[in-house]
Amino acid sequence: MTEVHLHVDDRELASCVACGLCLPHCPTYRVTGEESASPRGRIAAMRAVEWDQRPLDGDFTRFMDLCVQCRACEAVCPSSVPFGRLMEGSRETLASETDYQPRRWRLAYKVLGHHRLLLAGSSVLAAAQRVGLVPRRVNLPRLPLRRRPLSATGTDVWLFTGCVMDAWQRPVHQAVIDVLRRAGVGVALPGRGGDCCGALHVHAGLVDGARDLARRVMASMPGDAPILVDSAGCGAALKDYGHLLETDEAVAFSARVFDVHEWMAQHMDRLPAPTRRLPHPVAVQDPCHLRHVQRAHQQVRTVLAPYADLVELDDDGLCCGAGGAYAVTHPEMAAELRQRKVEAVRRTGAPVVASANPGCILHLQTAGLDVRHPFELLSEALRGG
Repeated sequence: MTEVHLHVDDRELASCVACGLCLPHCPTYRVTGEESASPRGRIAAMRAVEWDQRPLDGDFTRFMDLCVQCRACEAVCPSSVPFGRLMEGSRETLASETDYQPRRWRLAYKVLGHHRLLLAGSSVLAAAQRVGLVPRRVNLPRLPLRRRPLSATGTDVWLFTGCVMDAWQRPVHQAVIDVLRRAGVGVALPGRGGDCCGALHVHAGLVDGARDLARRVMASMPGDAPILVDSAGCGAALKDYGHLLETDEAVAFSARVFDVHEWMAQHMDRLPAPTRRLPHPVAVQDPCHLRHVQRAHQQVRTVLAPYADLVELDDDGLCCGAGGAYAVTHPEMAAELRQRKVEAVRRTGAPVVASANPGCILHLQTAGLDVRHPFELLSEALRGG
């Protein structure tokens, strides 16, 4: 029998001391109460494969696959275990050594790097929605049939537009451009190849595809201007290109990347003074990759606070269950996590939710919440409501 080794660093794998402080912060453990659905349990399974040569069997695959990769465990871990990297390395091994990612999913991920095809497919799906051809179990909000083109306004900063977000939520990009214009900041748009950051590919273990996309993205935004990202998941991925590609060029590129709220919080003096606040309170939902990975969630509050009355959720940032493609691959678990988030939102009494990630926005909208990107709310406030 050929030995199989996970794509993980043994020192990182050994760093977990099994203290259990991560358990109450893990969404899948909170739902199931099972050790195998916790970070500690998953690391134990990784060690069994890596150190004891246990097989890559169905149980191991299920343990790894059920993780939503919110990385809330990292924020509370006293040993600073890089659980996200351990998960990515384990899934990379599963994708290369087993049928963990079947052909249909590999094709779906490949489409994300072909933007014209993605836009055309999204329009077809939107048309099918309107004539009732999309089953209700496919839990999607109403998708746009058409999209107004974006126009560059200058060269002060780049705005990364991405794949699904540009196809389904292009008005968010327009809101960012409008707000930055009011701040006197010119926005450049990526050139050819800036279609997809590769985040979903990394989460699925398809790391070679993610590297190819990363090189294309880097080439699409040359120079040294800051790169602003209005999707928390994409921003986390772009900031990790140095680790993904392990080149000096990638490290330098990642250093230019900022979440749009992170950058705007440092330049609030450029925005007009508020003349009118939004007429309703706004509940702030923190996307996991903004809160736990980029650690830039407080900047959302810095940006919105002058223009809206903000209220906080009482769930300590528990994942909403979107998780990139997680809501599609694990609909029951995603729905359970979303219901907990919906209940936390409703306890605030706020009629509007601000969320800085497209997956979270779409996932929560399908539960009937009025969810908007913070920059859409900021643009509305600057227009006087």
